[in-house]
Amino acid sequence: VQLQASGGGLVQAGGSLRLSCAASEGLSSSYVIGWFRQAAGKEREFVAARRWSGGSPVYADSVKGRFTISRDAAKNTVYLQMNSLKPEETAVYYCAARSGLILSYYRNENEYVSWGQGTEVTVSS
Repeated sequence: VQLQASGGGLVQAGGSLRLSCAASEGLSSSYVIGWFRQAAGKEREFVAARRWSGGSPVYADSVKGRFTISRDAAKNTVYLQMNSLKPEETAVYYCAARSGLILSYYRNENEYVSWGQGTEVTVSS
């Protein structure tokens, strides 16, 4: 499956953005979609993930209560709603997918097979 991430941009601290991750084909229920981010000079880190078919999403502690991952099945798209953004969250955000990934591996970027190209988010102070 091919993924295309979009929705990044420039926002002030405290503002909101919604990122989109569109899949090139319909996803089976076993797929997991994850969001990761990589700030300049830092390693890529896990942000959020959910199974395509539903179930409880998983979030990094740093974004709990502010970010929400959701999907629109009709559009083959997963969203990442980001509220109360902080300057330190400036990064390139990537979506990734893997079929059959179990919950304990959701946070592990090495387990994901398909990656989108990334969308840049800049949070100004």
